[in-house]
Amino acid sequence: MTGPSEYTVGWICALPCEYVAAQSCLDEEHDDVSLDASQSDNNDYTLGRIGKHNVVIAVLPKGGHGTTSATAVARDMLHCFPNIRIGLMVGIGGGVPTKKDIRLGDVVVSAPQDGMSGVFQYDFGKSVQNQAFVSTGVLDQPPAALRGAMARIEAWYDRKGHQIEERLNAVLSENPRLRQKYSRPNSTSDLLFRPDLTHDSICNGGSGCVNDPENLVLRRERPQCEAITIHYGTIASGNQLMKNAVIRDELSQTKNILCFEMEAAGLMNHFPCAVIRGICDYSDSHKNDQWQGYAALTAALYTKDLLTQLSPREVNVEKRIADILSDVNKALARTEMGVRNMEPKLEMQEYNTILDWFTDLDHGLQLRDHISRRAPKTGGWFVESAEFNKWLTEPRQLLFCPGIPGAGKTMIASIVINHLHRVFENEKKVGIAFAFLSYQAQLSHFDLLRGLLKQLIPYPVPDEVVDLYEYHTQKGTRPSLDEVFSSLCTIISRFSRTFIVIDGLDEIPVSAGVRSKIVTELFNIQDTVGANIAVTSRPISGIVERFEERNSIRRDIRATDDDVRRFINSEILTFQTWIREADGLERNITDTVVKATDGMQVE
Repeated sequence: MTGPSEYTVGWICALPCEYVAAQSCLDEEHDDVSLDASQSDNNDYTLGRIGKHNVVIAVLPKGGHGTTSATAVARDMLHCFPNIRIGLMVGIGGGVPTKKDIRLGDVVVSAPQDGMSGVFQYDFGKSVQNQAFVSTGVLDQPPAALRGAMARIEAWYDRKGHQIEERLNAVLSENPRLRQKYSRPNSTSDLLFRPDLTHDSICNGGSGCVNDPENLVLRRERPQCEAITIHYGTIASGNQLMKNAVIRDELSQTKNILCFEMEAAGLMNHFPCAVIRGICDYSDSHKNDQWQGYAALTAALYTKDLLTQLSPREVNVEKRIADILSDVNKALARTEMGVRNMEPKLEMQEYNTILDWFTDLDHGLQLRDHISRRAPKTGGWFVESAEFNKWLTEPRQLLFCPGIPGAGKTMIASIVINHLHRVFENEKKVGIAFAFLSYQAQLSHFDLLRGLLKQLIPYPVPDEVVDLYEYHTQKGTRPSLDEVFSSLCTIISRFSRTFIVIDGLDEIPVSAGVRSKIVTELFNIQDTVGANIAVTSRPISGIVERFEERNSIRRDIRATDDDVRRFINSEILTFQTWIREADGLERNITDTVVKATDGMQVE
């Protein structure tokens, strides 16, 4: 009998049809295991094997939808099966057929893109029409092993095609009882209505709207080979069902949302997982229950393919999810202790309002994106260098880091910022601010100062900043450059030390003197309050001369052979198995790329 500790994959479903679809994908079903009687667990589990992995499948309680129910199921699962390292949330969702040709029965897979993690948390008002959209968070991305498997299966499908339809029919042949609910409905029921038309407004609660072609969006007929298409991108998750096609399309334009669902937001920060959804409707008021069983089964069969791309070695390299949660809970406990000891003048909502009043710029998303793409142990040479440590340990130091295009300047800047946050994690009197100028080509020197100030304003907000905010909001005016500079210097002076990291100075155009003004403002900050400032840039003569005149510390950035090797070795894990296992091929690939890069970072 397989024991609880031998299960490494946790698969969570929300609906009975999703549960049946998941069970149908098991290569082998196991007997129930003996669980700790002291654990209070209301979950229903099905245990089995897919490929080389032992899998636990759980379903939410009847009627239990939304993020809270999903969190409870995941918590109990991890208590009973403590060795789970890979999480999956698989089922049905509503498609967003605006930018991509998403059809009923297609599969959407959460995958990081455009700086998003793959799952986007949202909420919105009570009314169905004209409701306001509110973003409430960007959630953790799937584990690295799953992202690697996604890349491999996407390449496999591109070259060979998938056999999801054929294997779905095989499942139905083995269990004819499933045919009525899980077979593919007639394509004539796959109807996309115009987004401005609600079901009630044109159908009066009936089905007459389907008879009028004027109510439909005209789409090309899909060839049979594209009957099921797999899409990778961002899935939006919230506690309320999306039934508004207008908001659906707005989100597609602004956030590149491909699918809406109701459980993943409760999992991603508590149960790191891939979210996989079969499309059963179009997230509008024209809900279509006919496609639920079929969509659940297409999502489950894709998930089975995904697991076959994962080796047991890759799974075992991942941390146990229970250990990840333990680390998170410890960090939360430390934060809560600090919050309890505070006596803030402002509530957190007011604090965020003041920060956003200065600027809506947020470089944190870019930082998280860069760090997530960092190959293990790369960039260590820079933070260990004598030049960097002189800048780190001595006050009022200016560090200039030139590098050719592609040398990895942005990654080094991200590593430096991350290093500062770790070194000074418990130092409340140390301020850290940064900016990635390559993402802000139209940034002015005024914008830069406001962005730095926003990052350095502590909680609770100092009285002088509150006074500035209240003065201008009452008059309907904005703070001047001098006021922002003065506030920034006041805030910095309250820290024992302040570090400012600016990446990509050369990305700012020379026109209108903006680049020169940014350099001048940085030097003014250092002259006034003694901040330690680090800047990366291409080695452009005008920029180099400005920093040489200041007697700055110089540390050139050039991708080292060791870093390139580490990056290539990490990427090889995502290659096809025959490449990874071919004798000598891995080394030949690495040596060839290292020689070709010649100081440039590989991405």
